[in-house]
Amino acid sequence: HQSKLLLSRQDVETVLSNPQIDSKTKEKLLLAQDAKDFSVQKLGLAPSENYSSYVELNRPYVTWVVRVAQAYKLKSHTWWFPIVGDVPYKGFFNKEDAKSEAKRFNSHEYDTYVRGVSAYSTLGWFDDPILSSMINYKDHDLVELIIHENVHATIYIKSNADFNERLATFLGKEGVKLYYKQKFGKQSKPFQSLLNEGYDRDLFSKFISDEIKEIERWYNDYKDKITPSLKRQRLQAITHRFVAQVKPHLKSQLYNHFENIELNNAKLLSMKTYISDLEDFKKLLAKNDGSFHRTLEDCKKLKSSTTPEEDLKKLLY
Repeated sequence: HQSKLLLSRQDVETVLSNPQIDSKTKEKLLLAQDAKDFSVQKLGLAPSENYSSYVELNRPYVTWVVRVAQAYKLKSHTWWFPIVGDVPYKGFFNKEDAKSEAKRFNSHEYDTYVRGVSAYSTLGWFDDPILSSMINYKDHDLVELIIHENVHATIYIKSNADFNERLATFLGKEGVKLYYKQKFGKQSKPFQSLLNEGYDRDLFSKFISDEIKEIERWYNDYKDKITPSLKRQRLQAITHRFVAQVKPHLKSQLYNHFENIELNNAKLLSMKTYISDLEDFKKLLAKNDGSFHRTLEDCKKLKSSTTPEEDLKKLLY
């Protein structure tokens, strides 16, 4: 499937010169190219041939990812792969294959979560193309995605998927702010909208981080006493607190969907992977007087670390 994907690539310049390509696709391709150049020239991420080609997938997602967690403990099932090591998710190019993988796990013992993915990084092993699944992204989300994936191609720590994703999430978020500040100015509507979403992400990250810690303690304290009904009530309480405590303070539509999610442990751990516990990254940025470059260079020092969370804390002092 990866080979088919790579063989389907068309050079972006060729696509842009095709009169049959719609204006929206052309605009997104130009934006992706600009974001890629910015990530290398202005942010200092590793130069590559990524995003210099385009693939029309004819499907909504490039892959479908399976997450699996223990039913009564916030612990991920992991898969081992060469190069990247242990990873708490497994990707499939076919949705039915992903669903079949999820069904292998006994529903009484495990929670599962299958979701579509619009893009992924091959960590520099191949020249990653822009995918048609990325075209429907909002402009700032596309820019952030390009930066996020280029962070992976610049820094990736084996068997530390959660740390890698949080690092890419944080630097992607900071990188897109710098992009919009340079392109539109601090007082512009696009930049202010970006700040509002950033505010909401920080608010939600703090909320979900605290909730995950609390439910971890709950599972540990009650262990064998927990029934499916009690677990369902405990998860629903998270949603109720979100509606009562967080939703009234949101400045954008970014997390409006959260109250409609039927939570389980696999979904909570997916949120933990991407958006929880970003505080140490924020502290490192503050220590570096807001310098993206100095923060990136500090993070590069962690590339060979076996305990990056601990070693990140050491960089703060």
